[in-house]
Amino acid sequence: MHTEEPHWLDADESAAWLALHRMFVRLPAALDADLQRNADLSFFEYQVLAGLSMKPDRKIRMSDLAEFSASSLSRLSHTARRLESKGWLYRTPDPTDGRYTLAVLTDAGWDKVVATAPGHVAEVRRLLIDALTKTQHKQLRQISERVNEAIGTEPCLGEHSKGQC
Repeated sequence: MHTEEPHWLDADESAAWLALHRMFVRLPAALDADLQRNADLSFFEYQVLAGLSMKPDRKIRMSDLAEFSASSLSRLSHTARRLESKGWLYRTPDPTDGRYTLAVLTDAGWDKVVATAPGHVAEVRRLLIDALTKTQHKQLRQISERVNEAIGTEPCLGEHSKGQC
């Protein structure tokens, strides 16, 4: 049993935490709404397609893609099924190890990412990048890196990513 008194947040720390929490909730929701409205994609679906598009061969193990997209394999599988039904990706056994499944971005999926990316980047720029100064961009990156370091292992495109995180 833990008997130490909690180290409560002071007023400034609490204000910082609550502002960050509000942004964590609102920013993904705003990006999701924009993608739904303009590309008929959820933010998560776009992240899956974009993750695949960043691979030179446009394929990755589902387990690595789940790690990259910070989701469970179950959630990713449901999303992959929807994206398959639209012709944007397909799944196939990994030829190097049949215990794994590869997600593969189709040409139509690539076209969807290429068509969607400019609008998505414009919205990211509008909501985040243009709202901050260059100094704040650097600070945001540094803060994010420190928090990610405190959290632990940073997801990247898996062990087969050849170090591309």
